[in-house]
Amino acid sequence: MARRILKSMREDVIGGIAVAKDGDYAGELKFGYMCEFGGVMSPFTGCLLLRGLKTLAIRMREHERNALAVARYLEQHPRVKRVYYPGLPSSPGYETAKAQMSGFGGMASFDIDGTLAQSKQVVNSMKLFKLAVSLGDCESLVQHPFAMTHRGYTEEEIAAAGLTPSMVRLSVGLEDQDEASLKSPGTRNSIQQRCGLYKSHDTPI
Repeated sequence: MARRILKSMREDVIGGIAVAKDGDYAGELKFGYMCEFGGVMSPFTGCLLLRGLKTLAIRMREHERNALAVARYLEQHPRVKRVYYPGLPSSPGYETAKAQMSGFGGMASFDIDGTLAQSKQVVNSMKLFKLAVSLGDCESLVQHPFAMTHRGYTEEEIAAAGLTPSMVRLSVGLEDQDEASLKSPGTRNSIQQRCGLYKSHDTPI
């Protein structure tokens, strides 16, 4: 997530961060992995991340604005059973998120009121969200956790993680969305065209 949110415009950075509470483990990571295996960021990669930091605040505001618009649309959709986005007052964690954070981010998930096959149809019908197991890109991305990232898990493990067979996960990007486009189902940038049920995609999951 860090490499996608912190970089500026393109998929041009590979990086990450390791956080540990245990001092001994942190030392092992630093001296055993970083020093011996060379797991350090190159100067050029660091330069790209610093470049991305300069526009981070602006981009995060747009991620949040777009994600909130998508979440509000989905919350009113008759075929959506539940929306998971901390920026919605209906979210169980809304008050906590509002107290802890200055924004709610660009990630949202929702359960459709239907079966696993129907939820796959929703994903395959999206026009502007690209099918990808990814987070935090400038482009809007979609994936189906039950059929993709958690495919090898048992149903019990998936339920314990809070996922459902009908859940769809969205990483909402920076594409322009004005109020007119949100309300007009015929425009290419509309939320309905982003998340509605249309003909299947050429490469379904």
